[in-house]
Amino acid sequence: MPATTRRDTPPPRTGGTEAETLRGFLDYLRTSVAAKVDGAPEPEARTAAVPSGTNLLGILEHLTHVERSLFLGEHVADWQATFRAAPDDRVADVVARYRETVERANAMLDGCPDLGAPVPRPRPGRPAPSVRWALTHMIEETGRHAGHADILRELIDGATGR
Repeated sequence: MPATTRRDTPPPRTGGTEAETLRGFLDYLRTSVAAKVDGAPEPEARTAAVPSGTNLLGILEHLTHVERSLFLGEHVADWQATFRAAPDDRVADVVARYRETVERANAMLDGCPDLGAPVPRPRPGRPAPSVRWALTHMIEETGRHAGHADILRELIDGATGR
């Protein structure tokens, strides 16, 4: 097993409003999960380390689709397929696509001062959740998969921490 390298970033000290707190924690988790994938070696980043097939690139590809669906209203026909990066995608491609999606989602959220209002771009054919619900769900989704990414990255090269 490779030597352990630990880098920890503490949770954010957010502003006093509910929106600042939710957005601060979501951005903290987004940064953490992207950092877990960024710089991971190929082909290990796309190699499944568990029987379910979960791999680092697949986790970040999935989170990109969740962000696009929830905040940008994009339709996802097959959620299982979102756990697979394209064969020609490099680690840097997947990380860049995720970060660009986060920027687009944050731009949308910047225009949402009322957390109780529906997200402005709901998924087609579904009722729009509130911005509060969408932020809370994205925190849960990103946090869950950040934990998976922590373990997978440590198995690959020993890197740990946030």
